[in-house]
Amino acid sequence: MILFDFDGTLVDSNGVWEEVDNTFLARRGLTPTQEYSETVGHSIFPLAAQFTIDYYHLDTTPQAIMDVWTQLGREAYLSQVPAKEGALAFLDQCRSQGQPMALLTACVPEFCRAALRRLHMEGYFSHLIFVQELGMLKKDPATYGHVLKELGATPEESTLYEDSPGACAAAKEAGLTVVGVYDPFYARYEAELKGLCHRYIHSFTELLQP
Repeated sequence: MILFDFDGTLVDSNGVWEEVDNTFLARRGLTPTQEYSETVGHSIFPLAAQFTIDYYHLDTTPQAIMDVWTQLGREAYLSQVPAKEGALAFLDQCRSQGQPMALLTACVPEFCRAALRRLHMEGYFSHLIFVQELGMLKKDPATYGHVLKELGATPEESTLYEDSPGACAAAKEAGLTVVGVYDPFYARYEAELKGLCHRYIHSFTELLQP
């Protein structure tokens, strides 16, 4: 089984969320810190919203914050977020080899499905798995065991393609083969990812067979 992350792995979208976060905070006269950006960057919406309230001591609700984030992010996924270089060709290659594929993502389901349709990616995956619907986190090794059990696969026969250092570390701990995918959002962790992952790529074109 091949598991793919979405944001920052198959699509170049992490910059969108950084812009959404920065816009949200700027409207309130606040400045994002590195700690804040890294914490919310790959967290699921409800937890990220609560963290924002706690971190900046805001007098609001998680739902109110999520509503603003949703409004700001929707248009980018509907019309702007591009596929990563070589991603579609690699998905084609995996499908032609008969390899089962599933998507495991913390992306907002509505946004993910819209971008998958626009980029003609939706037909490649047997399952679209949204961790917020599971109530689990990708930085928790137990998530991968749970997901693979549902898919009828084992960690030993499964590979994850992922850009987030936390998710890569958790998947490796869970026994999966992990391929790190470069994304500018995590550029400062490149050396860590190279040491952590079984393989590290800058582009899916590196994996395409002649």
